[in-house]
Amino acid sequence: MKIETGFDSNYRKVLVAARRARQIQSGAHALVSTHSTKACRIAQDEIDAGKIAYVKTEVPVVKPLIEGPAVPILLT
Repeated sequence: MKIETGFDSNYRKVLVAARRARQIQSGAHALVSTHSTKACRIAQDEIDAGKIAYVKTEVPVVKPLIEGPAVPILLT
């Protein structure tokens, strides 16, 4: 596990901001002073200020075993 402060993609930044916005909507206090009252904007301001970090876990990629030319379909 590694704590990351920079973002490797805009997609990851949006995911982190969305999760932080949900925390703010659930009652968490803002880490920076801001004029906005919207949770998404507050989360973006916190990220821009460098107050938000995330943990990136290394999950190994496992390829399914395929016998023959068939494509496996996973049903849940």
